[in-house]
Amino acid sequence: MPLIWLTTNVKLESDEAFQAFVREFMQLAAKTIGKDPSAFFVNCQYNPFLIAKGSFEPAVMVQTMSLDNTNPENSIVWTKAFSDFFQEKLGIPNERAIMAFMDPGPDFIGMKGTTATVLRASTSK
Repeated sequence: MPLIWLTTNVKLESDEAFQAFVREFMQLAAKTIGKDPSAFFVNCQYNPFLIAKGSFEPAVMVQTMSLDNTNPENSIVWTKAFSDFFQEKLGIPNERAIMAFMDPGPDFIGMKGTTATVLRASTSK
């Protein structure tokens, strides 16, 4: 159930191109994070007002929440994979990409009308 919010000031040529970018990013994220793509929720947005390091040059900002595998070692791997992808697909230099990786804990992720903690407990019985 990884949740990813991605905002970029790079405008793609069409909505279809943006959707294709989002799908490709989700596949990369699933492979990199090590979770099934069907578990992902990804919100990608174009925002021409995203400013990074004092300028409106191409940039990206990413927040990722993932239960049970967010740690310092994975943060390094994920940052490299995502940064390389943004460089290749959007032309964003690594120094203009910022990412935050968090594990809120299963008590703070809600789905199916309850929390991940309750769902895990009910499936382990």
